[in-house]
Amino acid sequence: MLVPLAEQLRPETLDEYLGQEHLVGSDAILRKAIESEHVPSMILWGPPGVGKTTLAYIISKQLKRTFFTLSAVSSGVKEVREIIATATKSGESPFLFIDEIHRFSKSQQDALLGAVEKGVVTFIGATTENPSFEVISPLLSRCQIYILKGLDEEQLMRLMDQGKERLEQSLGITIKIEEPEALLRISGGDARKLLNALELVTTTASRKDPEVVITNELTLAIIQQNLAIYDKGGEMHYDIISAFIKSIRGSDPNAAVYWLSRMVAAGEDPKFIARRMLILASEDIGNANPNALLLATSCFQAIDVIGYPECDLILSQTAIYLACSVKSNASYLAIRKASKTLKTHGDLPVPLHIRNAPTKLMKNIGYGKDYKYAHDYNQNFVDLEFLPEKLSGTPFYEPQNNPRENELRARLKALWGKRYKY
Repeated sequence: MLVPLAEQLRPETLDEYLGQEHLVGSDAILRKAIESEHVPSMILWGPPGVGKTTLAYIISKQLKRTFFTLSAVSSGVKEVREIIATATKSGESPFLFIDEIHRFSKSQQDALLGAVEKGVVTFIGATTENPSFEVISPLLSRCQIYILKGLDEEQLMRLMDQGKERLEQSLGITIKIEEPEALLRISGGDARKLLNALELVTTTASRKDPEVVITNELTLAIIQQNLAIYDKGGEMHYDIISAFIKSIRGSDPNAAVYWLSRMVAAGEDPKFIARRMLILASEDIGNANPNALLLATSCFQAIDVIGYPECDLILSQTAIYLACSVKSNASYLAIRKASKTLKTHGDLPVPLHIRNAPTKLMKNIGYGKDYKYAHDYNQNFVDLEFLPEKLSGTPFYEPQNNPRENELRARLKALWGKRYKY
């Protein structure tokens, strides 16, 4: 059987491992833990193809411990309990690696707790999703969270060179990568995706000529022709969700439903889809239509109860509503501007009159002095400074031009006059 190029180039030691210097570089936190042989249970969080599975394998190999691996897509409580029973008999605390841990239900994750807490197994979970949302709190508290980053261009080019050399050796051909841009763009920082694309382009082109010259045009032509093969392992997962979200943002319910149907047909996790719509409801609609966030929240909660196949109706209703809704990214821009201001100005002091004054000493030095309780005044409003002195009059929230936010702008202008220039 022909071993895929990505598998042929899978590193077996930390020194061969590409990227993640912040975790496994010299004196990095995870490398120190491995070298000291005191590796905690952990969750590796990062995008596809950055080496989560490989890193787990290297850790077990370096520590010379048994390595059990499960996929949350095809495994359940039964398989977990069988491995725990085997580990209990062995007494060595083997590694239990579970890929896509975010797809495990609460009860499935509960089955791990006792063994992880007692050290029967050293658990390593891998996820592309934020573990704060998808991993139950008791398991999360027993694990270290390590964030893996996408590979940069320099690292991808190094990997491409390694793949080129291996293909030349195995196929007995010569390869010249004249234009790498299309390969890099297709990879999206995913090492496996890059090597799969390189292998597909090379093997296809070498049928006609043993001297392969890879250009952007050749790469795109071959990938398009072989899209079904290339995407066999779900490579377009992030491309489809991107198209879906951009269609909603662009107010096209027809395109949104089409991309949604593609994800449903592929068996995409409905919570993944619903979570993206929940974020969009605030990022792209916000206070232009506050009901969008309410509906997106209800959708997220409902699909947890309903599940496939009926939950596609709930996803469809929500996607159409969000696509048809008036749009505004004012809330997104407001928090980004505030965050940028924080970085440039640092932690400015809280004005004395709005500080909490729980003790007599604090009151004596001015904490809370001259604070005015808004509800004691007309329209439940009083003109008071709430920002640090250096930021006085700085508008972070800029209402956009839509019916709801025009109302908000008018109200803010009436309340604050010229202070924020509304």
